[in-house]
Amino acid sequence: MDQLSSTFAALADPTRRAILARLTEGPATVKELSEPFDISGPAISKHLRVLEKAGLITRGREAQWRPCQLDATPLKEVAVWAENYRRFWDASYARLDALLTEMKETDR
Repeated sequence: MDQLSSTFAALADPTRRAILARLTEGPATVKELSEPFDISGPAISKHLRVLEKAGLITRGREAQWRPCQLDATPLKEVAVWAENYRRFWDASYARLDALLTEMKETDR
């Protein structure tokens, strides 16, 4: 699977997106990441493996704990991909604005 597909697959799950949002605040342990969710430890670990495989997180080793840390590098490829669609929507809104302006002038 290519990197963009792996990133989108990882982002498809709301739990994984919430984990990434938490990691924007800084590194966290698996226990800290699992606190807001009513799911098992193994389920959180599975989500973390998906995020790690997609390159969105890294896991360190500090004494007895393995903190997870956000690695947003793969999100840059998502942003580049989405940029084409932003340009499409900007152009569509510009055409809509022009049409609305024309309609207002016609009504006057």
